[in-house]
Amino acid sequence: MDFKALTDSELVELTKRGDNRGFDELVVRYRDRVYRLCTKILRHEDDAAEALQDAFLSAYRGLPNFKSESTFSTWLYRIATNASLMKLRRRRDGHVSYEQSQSPDADGDPLAIPDWSAQPLEEVLDAETREVLGREIDLLPPNEKEVFVLRDVMEESNADVAQELGLSVAAVKSRLHRARLHLRDRMNRYFRERAPRPPAGA
Repeated sequence: MDFKALTDSELVELTKRGDNRGFDELVVRYRDRVYRLCTKILRHEDDAAEALQDAFLSAYRGLPNFKSESTFSTWLYRIATNASLMKLRRRRDGHVSYEQSQSPDADGDPLAIPDWSAQPLEEVLDAETREVLGREIDLLPPNEKEVFVLRDVMEESNADVAQELGLSVAAVKSRLHRARLHLRDRMNRYFRERAPRPPAGA
């Protein structure tokens, strides 16, 4: 059997029937993209490699419950994103940068979320700040989170995201815009709360 010629759905069904060669082909097919996703979130190659392994292990274990309403790739990216965010929250060193536009235009070029203005480097690299950022990404509504991850983290085009999720390009832009606004608002509020306050009477 030529596994490379099979669709993702066919490989999933093959794996569900007990032929793990189907899942082996899915790993080969998606490991580079999943590793790139984990690396973009974690900014650390060893952590990304661990998150990659965690993601595929979770996917394999969860495959019997996988529903064909969503594509395998989108489902796998969600798992990999969650694995990376979980590792991010446990980590106390390194650096992470999510991408987001600060433009009111939904098509605005993405900018690094921690780079709100002229924040001190220590603030951007602060472990607590990274944890807050990871938590806020994780708390996005699922439909916003998956668009944000595919568009701004994976750097896919609006058209590719629309095709992958079965949405219109307009819907992708709308969800992406809402996700960016939510993250910007929450992180700006966080930085304001942490800003040094002038001494009393100053």
